[in-house]
Amino acid sequence: MASTSLSVGHPPPNLPRAGAPDGGRSRATMRDVAALAGVSVKTVSRVVNEESGVKADVRARVLAAATRLDYRHNLAASNLRRSRARTGVIGVLVQDLGNSFSASLVRALEDAWRDRGLMVLAASLDEAAEREQQIVENLITRRVDGLVIVPASPRHDYLAPEIRAGLPVVFADRLPRGIDTDSVTTDNRRGAFLAINHLVHVGHRRIAVLTDAPSIATAEERISGVQDALAAHGREGTLDLLHTGIRSEADAEAAVRALMAEPSPPTAIFAARNVLAQGSVRALAAMGLRHSVALVGFDDFPLAQLLDPPLTVVRQDVARLGRLVGTRLLERLDGDTSAPIHEVINPTLIARGSGEIPPS
Repeated sequence: MASTSLSVGHPPPNLPRAGAPDGGRSRATMRDVAALAGVSVKTVSRVVNEESGVKADVRARVLAAATRLDYRHNLAASNLRRSRARTGVIGVLVQDLGNSFSASLVRALEDAWRDRGLMVLAASLDEAAEREQQIVENLITRRVDGLVIVPASPRHDYLAPEIRAGLPVVFADRLPRGIDTDSVTTDNRRGAFLAINHLVHVGHRRIAVLTDAPSIATAEERISGVQDALAAHGREGTLDLLHTGIRSEADAEAAVRALMAEPSPPTAIFAARNVLAQGSVRALAAMGLRHSVALVGFDDFPLAQLLDPPLTVVRQDVARLGRLVGTRLLERLDGDTSAPIHEVINPTLIARGSGEIPPS
């Protein structure tokens, strides 16, 4: 029978001392804790995994030994040994973690999963399809419990084997193509319609549209929304001021400078991404046109309402989007095998001043 008291002398040979430098020795293991506590490795495992059936005095002895050795339980390895092989980590792939939309989405997911103790492992895709598949493969190799993807690739058939094997995958902001899996998106087409319709009602007829490449699903949908709004006002096909492939804030700034230098410049601008709205603001401010040219942006961002004039935006409810995505992934983790759902959230136009400037 093992001793019922924990020795207060020196640790067994070859074990690191708590509070002392490693001196090249590896981190303490369960075997080290078992040796110091005078119990079996299995008993240590039951204690650190908070399983029942261990006497109180034995549990106290094991915990004391673990504290003395600075033992840190490898939760991931423990979870992998359990029947459900959970790691407690969810992979989240967004376009750019530096963008306020992506950052807000990741934060909303963290909030949705906090009570479940799930950790987020996030990465930026930068609209690169090859990078998306590489990161997904890397995350699956690391045995994440699920994936949330704002996709960059045009098709997502490559995920089919993983989904068949039971990996929960939820798409956010953009729909899956080539597979059928859960998604939560914003009605981008309606959002763009709201922006153009608003500017037309203010009196504008020459409206420049800045957007990303049409090959990107959200950009394609927003261009369609622009066309819908123009058609609704009897101007179908008049997209002579549509500028696509505008990727960055600097690109948008250069595009607006070029537009305003034309003989017949636009009286209003719809910037179909938050970074494009920021670049547009910079250009108009530099040219002294902040109060002369109307501007509506798609996506809100910090300080938008503090600009001069405050920026009118089509706001996505990113917090709600993240909450719905997070909840759906939890339902899948808990065993829901029902058919995939596709939820769509309506955006809202927030009139603050920049979008209400009339044509001069």
